[in-house]
Amino acid sequence: MPKDSSIKHVLIIGSGPIVIGQACEFDYSGSQAARSLREEGIIVTLINSNPATIMTDPVTADHVYLLPLEKKSIIKILTEHPDIDAVLPTMGGQTALNLAIDCENAGIWKKFNTRMIGVDIDAIDTAENREKFKALMEKIGVGVCKGSTATSFLQGKEIAQEIGFPLIIRASYTLGGAGGAFVEKAEDFEKHLSAGLQASPVHEVLIEQSILGWKEYELEVMRDNIGNMIVICSIENFDPMGVHTGDSITVAPALTLPDTVYQRMRNYAITMMNSIGNFAGGCNVQFSVSPDNETIIGIEINPRVSRSSALASKATGYPIAKVAAKLAIGYNLDELPNSITGTTSAFFEPTIDYVIVKIPRWNFDKFKGSDRRLGLSMKAVGEVMGIGRNFQEALQKACQSLEIKRNGLGADGKELKDQDKILYSLANPSWNRLFHVYDAFKLGISFRTIHDLTKIDKWFLRQIEELVHLEDEIEKYDIDTIPYEIMDMAKKRGYADRQLAHLLGCLESEVFQKRYEEMGIKRVYKLVDTCAAEFEAQTPYYYSSFGEENESIKTDKKKIVVLGSGPNRVGQGIEFDYSCVHGVLAAKECGYETIMINCNPETVSTDFDVADKLYFEPVFWEHIYEIILHEKPEGVIVQLGGQTALKLAEKLEKYGIKIIGTSFKALDLAEDRGLFSTLLKENDVPYPEFGTVHNTDEALELCKTIGFPLLVRPSYVLGGQGMKIVINEKELEEHVVNVLRDIPNNEILLDHFLEGAIEAEADAICDGENVYIIGIMQHIEPAGIHSGDSYAVLPPYNLGDLVIRQIETYTEKIALALKTVGLINIQFAIKNDKVYIIEANPRASRTVPFICKAYREPYVNYAVKVMLGEKKVTDFEFKPYKKGYAIKEPVFSFHKFPNVNKELGPEMKSTGEAIYFIDDLMDDYFLKIYSERNLYLSR
Repeated sequence: MPKDSSIKHVLIIGSGPIVIGQACEFDYSGSQAARSLREEGIIVTLINSNPATIMTDPVTADHVYLLPLEKKSIIKILTEHPDIDAVLPTMGGQTALNLAIDCENAGIWKKFNTRMIGVDIDAIDTAENREKFKALMEKIGVGVCKGSTATSFLQGKEIAQEIGFPLIIRASYTLGGAGGAFVEKAEDFEKHLSAGLQASPVHEVLIEQSILGWKEYELEVMRDNIGNMIVICSIENFDPMGVHTGDSITVAPALTLPDTVYQRMRNYAITMMNSIGNFAGGCNVQFSVSPDNETIIGIEINPRVSRSSALASKATGYPIAKVAAKLAIGYNLDELPNSITGTTSAFFEPTIDYVIVKIPRWNFDKFKGSDRRLGLSMKAVGEVMGIGRNFQEALQKACQSLEIKRNGLGADGKELKDQDKILYSLANPSWNRLFHVYDAFKLGISFRTIHDLTKIDKWFLRQIEELVHLEDEIEKYDIDTIPYEIMDMAKKRGYADRQLAHLLGCLESEVFQKRYEEMGIKRVYKLVDTCAAEFEAQTPYYYSSFGEENESIKTDKKKIVVLGSGPNRVGQGIEFDYSCVHGVLAAKECGYETIMINCNPETVSTDFDVADKLYFEPVFWEHIYEIILHEKPEGVIVQLGGQTALKLAEKLEKYGIKIIGTSFKALDLAEDRGLFSTLLKENDVPYPEFGTVHNTDEALELCKTIGFPLLVRPSYVLGGQGMKIVINEKELEEHVVNVLRDIPNNEILLDHFLEGAIEAEADAICDGENVYIIGIMQHIEPAGIHSGDSYAVLPPYNLGDLVIRQIETYTEKIALALKTVGLINIQFAIKNDKVYIIEANPRASRTVPFICKAYREPYVNYAVKVMLGEKKVTDFEFKPYKKGYAIKEPVFSFHKFPNVNKELGPEMKSTGEAIYFIDDLMDDYFLKIYSERNLYLSR
């Protein structure tokens, strides 16, 4: 049936701040859904409390409410917009669904004559309620684990006694597997049962038999109002049951699934969807398969978009959230076009002629003392995706995307050679088990032992074993004698030039010269087209491989490359993706063809219709350089993609590629703690007494001059990595040793720490001659807590005119001294009314989206036009909306690491942020957080 013409105005509920288990995949879905509805002439209102996202930007919706995700916010919106006909809650993860259900139970939707679309409450209840789900599966003939639901401690113990160990505890209505656990022994049961009952908002857990080590699969399915269903793609978990799917390496399409089993699974998925309720949209169905007899068990069904939906969208090119939004307003699949081809129908199952590998990105180093073993509760903070013509190529590209100081899987001299540690890692999965599987083969541990300990499918293990054998072959040669066939095979299996240089004992540049210039082994670019090239694709979405045909046709237009920020991690999150997207949009407005390079499947920047061309590739030198050689852009924007993009500035400079905006020299000067402090001295700008050291002897000598307490800071890091306050020589020596172990040859800055100082920061746009300060924020916590972990108030709440004037003067001086062209962020410490400079970052910062949202001005758009030389700062008429105060509220994910101390210091630990508006400083919210400002300060 056609669109429901009675729906004129839709409310979309977002997912709030980013936490482990619910990240920017929902920002992507919500943004895509909003655009989809507006295409239909529908007014879109959004609620989301996350200021760092594109979703909460005016470019996304007609009305944006940056409010807490709670019932009173919904009432406020519905009161101000009584014409809202419908609410779409399926785009904002568990947070949005829970809020929608709370509003339903409170009668809010009924009172305001608003109906929920895209979801069936009964379907959600059946999917989330473990007992109902189990009963339904048994009724429709889908296998489930033996088990029962418990709502009390006593009931749980009785069920465990009946099932026996090992068993699994799953908490109802939780996200990211929170409260879940595998219990091997009876003595551990009570502790996990108690934790599960507490984690569940309804204090209910499912206790069932363990299927640890079984294979795990997901099907991403679309359903419309009349029951048409299509499978978008199959996803296979590389890790067997026992590791949360968000922490699993996953592969699409499923590579080890026999067609007979797939057809049974597909039929089960359709039966499951039909049985849980009448809803239209995307749905994720998870199964487990016995490796012994191919028994299929239904694990769960999520009748909404999910983390896997974002992955499936990027994997296939099928825009799940966009289509789901249209289904929610009444369309059926056969009435919608395929966005990629423009000529075929959306009622088709995508075919892909390549392989996708997703690898999660963890940040255990930020949570000292955390349990690093992976299990039922998700711990990853982000993920990367590699696309290749075969599994090995996709796997290597995904490893190159992770930014964990590895050049791919192996071939970098960083192998673990301790047999006992390897065997422990294989049996107890953590973030680096994939690398240890490779190390095990390299060390000569038997195939059978590796399989027995990991339960990873033998086909995947053979693929990794093959790579080890290939390396043995490569090492027989040097750069002058390596045959064309071996070089070609290595590149087709995803090896980076840097890895081959390690194996051949030469420089990366020599490998590039040999294979690119002499052998002619060059990347070609293939389209992600949803139909394995059966129909012509209209959307320029590419990945690289090695072969004959290049499908990326170069135009004669002037082009700009924007480097993305790679995987989300603590210290570098979605706020940089926000800046990248605005960079693309601004460059488009200036008449440039825009080229986006990024490898994060969760983000808006990697949506196929944001840039003119999307290259879904690692933000890794070799990949970027070949795209630049192919496209020949005017230049590259590096200051929007966080440390990921900035780290490539030196290479770009070396190879004569123009950096748009602030020069590499200025970027480098600001990163080099010693050179920067010298610049401050020359410009008569105060800074804490400092010195630079390269080893412990120099540090122990320098501390006598500067005096304790000291702030120890490495150069060239983001998110306060490796920063610590030390109060004596013993602590100083220990920390310098630790820094140099993690970051060898780093120049370390020792600052005299201004104890009890107030911290503030300013963001500005500079064109090299003129400076405009877009915002000054004052932190609520004292100096010593990383700015990303601090509550920050815009504008400052109690800095006097004298202090503000110093901040303004020094911001202008530093921006001009660095010859900044674009954005700059400067952080200050204030003691006894004197302002000292802590650091300057001539790039987009974490706080830029926050200021854009608070003052309702598109500052990134302005900054990019300045960077491109299209505008001067004086060309803009700045009209910031200044009423009351905006507070940046850090959000943490400590609940995922219960044994970790919650204290805060110079190294960032928050995973996301919210924005909160107040009219004046007597607001109860402000008074409460101000009173707690010293609560978590540590060293």
